[in-house]
Amino acid sequence: MHNFVSQIWPSIIDGTTTGAIYALMALGYTLVYGVLRLINFAHSEVFMVGTFASLFTLHALRISYAPGGLEGIAVFAAITIAAMAASGLVAVGVEYVAYRPLRKRNSSSLANLISAIGMSFFLQEVFALRYGRDLIPFPRILQKNVLFHIGNAEVRSDMVLVVVSALVMMFILDRFVNGTRLGRGIRAVAQDASTAMLMGVNIDRVITLTFLLGGIMAGVAAMLYGTFYEVTQYNIGFVIGIKGFTAAVLGGIGNIRGALVGGFALGLIETFGGAIFSAQWIDVVAFSVLVLVLLFRPTGILGESLQRARA
Repeated sequence: MHNFVSQIWPSIIDGTTTGAIYALMALGYTLVYGVLRLINFAHSEVFMVGTFASLFTLHALRISYAPGGLEGIAVFAAITIAAMAASGLVAVGVEYVAYRPLRKRNSSSLANLISAIGMSFFLQEVFALRYGRDLIPFPRILQKNVLFHIGNAEVRSDMVLVVVSALVMMFILDRFVNGTRLGRGIRAVAQDASTAMLMGVNIDRVITLTFLLGGIMAGVAAMLYGTFYEVTQYNIGFVIGIKGFTAAVLGGIGNIRGALVGGFALGLIETFGGAIFSAQWIDVVAFSVLVLVLLFRPTGILGESLQRARA
């Protein structure tokens, strides 16, 4: 018991940090589900591509150390833009190749699911053949200095970067969906695609925009993951993707703010589970949450769909 009490603050800090990454991943699942009522199981590879884009940008800039000052800000901005662009383009490509032809034929949800899984494995194997199957290290771009303490927990600069960046991106996305014309188009299609089309909304454009936004969020998550954990791999998105999906379900899939709540909640639940049992049980705890939520509250914590978001 004493050991658990001593781990409360470290668990909260660690859970909040990982939860921020889960929340960004959950946004991609939530956006696509809200509009298409489909789970994009290739989203994990969209994240993976973002980690490689960040790494390639660091190599192109020949960064082998943690730059400081304005140089550090410029490097951080460069890898963020690269990850967002790469993941966004791949997400749009997945929609164009794996979903749009099936949607034009009014194919079943099962066909869409199989197509997404096939695209997921295709992207994994392409990167495995080109870059191998071993973990690839990131150069450190941020000195992990301890900024302050909360209780007995250290709060490092990379933790603050992850949480603040994730919150900023989530706020921007929420404002975009709820306060812009394009965002109103997304919500209109989510509510009733047929009526939205009769009102002049370009359905294909809205769906493409939805995948692009989800990909951009995954790209930011990938950049933050690479900065925090400093590794990538051809299948790095598999577990993160499932946890992002779990976070989306936990918060209420189809609900943007639910993705935020679900991501942080899942991060805290798994870190406390690791403190109570052991670190080896973290994934078991996380996936048990998915099963329990689906069994007892499938609508999630907030249970509000994208189409019922605030106008």
